Amino acid sequence: MKRRLTGAFVALAVVVAPVGVAKAASFNVKDYGAKGDGKAIDSVAIDKAITAASAAGNGTVEIPPGTYLSRSIHLKSNVTINIQQGARIVASGSGIDAPEPNPTYGKYQDFGHSHFRNALLWGENVENVSLTGKGVIDGANKLETGENIPAGKGDKMLSLKFCKNVTITDVTFREAGHFAIITNGCNGMRLDRITVDTPDDRDGINFINSSNVELSNSTVISSDDAVAFKSDYATGKTFLSENNVVRDSTIQSTENNAIQFGSETCGSFRNIQFRNLKVTGASKAGLGMVSMDGAVIEDVLYENIQLTRTASPIYLHVGKRGRCPDSPPTGRIRNITYRNITGTNLTAPRDIPGDPEYASTVSGRSDSKITGLTFDNVKLTVPGNHKESDASKSPPEVSGEYPPRIFGVRPAFGFWIRNATGVEFLNSTVEFEKNDGRPAITTDSVQNISLNGVKVERSTGANDLQWRKSTGTTVTDSTTTSGQALRVKNG
Repeated sequence: MKRRLTGAFVALAVVVAPVGVAKAASFNVKDYGAKGDGKAIDSVAIDKAITAASAAGNGTVEIPPGTYLSRSIHLKSNVTINIQQGARIVASGSGIDAPEPNPTYGKYQDFGHSHFRNALLWGENVENVSLTGKGVIDGANKLETGENIPAGKGDKMLSLKFCKNVTITDVTFREAGHFAIITNGCNGMRLDRITVDTPDDRDGINFINSSNVELSNSTVISSDDAVAFKSDYATGKTFLSENNVVRDSTIQSTENNAIQFGSETCGSFRNIQFRNLKVTGASKAGLGMVSMDGAVIEDVLYENIQLTRTASPIYLHVGKRGRCPDSPPTGRIRNITYRNITGTNLTAPRDIPGDPEYASTVSGRSDSKITGLTFDNVKLTVPGNHKESDASKSPPEVSGEYPPRIFGVRPAFGFWIRNATGVEFLNSTVEFEKNDGRPAITTDSVQNISLNGVKVERSTGANDLQWRKSTGTTVTDSTTTSGQALRVKNG
């Protein structure tokens, strides 16, 4: 059976100025009183330059080399901020804007997601904004990562709410607190050649309720989720997140998920692509996808991705937390394709709760089976070294949680699949570094799974494949890696 991603992908438009249009006016922050000496608070001067550039229409704010100690900087529409090479915007330890009140909708997600103004740079309802240059925005260990934020402190570096047509190129974000970049309700963003270097803080980039986003040619390293697509209820509404691309980048999470959908999933997602990526670490999921709050996640492509130092290479889970208004129904995951995926050294880069490695996992629900999965040329070399008795494990049903550790040891060394239908493996290989007594693939309550051109390393246990309460199983042109017929257990 063959599938293709549905839905038209909308390419991001490149706007070219017409011939004869005058060059945008330039506004140097030092002309507005900025010192750039790392001692004076320069955010007031930067704000003045931004206001002037916005009033002029498409003006450019120039930030020349120097260290600009800053409280909150307020973004406006129709402005380019050029942070020149050698320039650093550095967070002050005090005076960051207070978080705006959110008494009605703040209960549906954590503090960091619920507020936008307690940031080093923030903009609401802004459009045609660019951050450029090879300079650095540095939290300098002054931005918070927890839930109880002292007055005058911020917990995020760049916050964008209801934005349109935003471009970020070449900028480096360091020590970013809870979020390096958080967007909510944005449409049309291009992030190219950026660096997020925050391995000991929290999230790298969260695209929330946002569409027509492209992240390319970048490096994102974080402790918490590195690149995440989410949909929460912080603004009192959700948007369909669609037509987003992450490509040609290196992504790492030292303690959590490298590429992730959720856990905040009130609104739905479709037509998302991840291409030509290196995932160099994830202590939870390398390619993670959870629908916890009613979202439909569909038409997602992962293609040409290398995974290393990843605890759980591929992870899909439908839960039923329902952390949004009006008791949402169970979410759904469907039409997901993994093509040309390789994984080696698949153990967590840091010691976190749970085990250092878990087999790739597909965990639907009896009332919401995960449907339409294709694994095409997926080649994983897993750690192995489990005993044969682990093949009889029956992981618990978990509705309200989502980390890979919730299921414990899987009854397979390659893939454990539960409550799914329409699963296809093509030309794929699963091997282990140390002998493993579990089957390569175990299914529970799965309908219509097919293997064609698949090779798996021979289990040291009794079975290579294990179908439990599963129907419509088809195995063709598939053997062990040494060419032996596969031993299949049905039951």
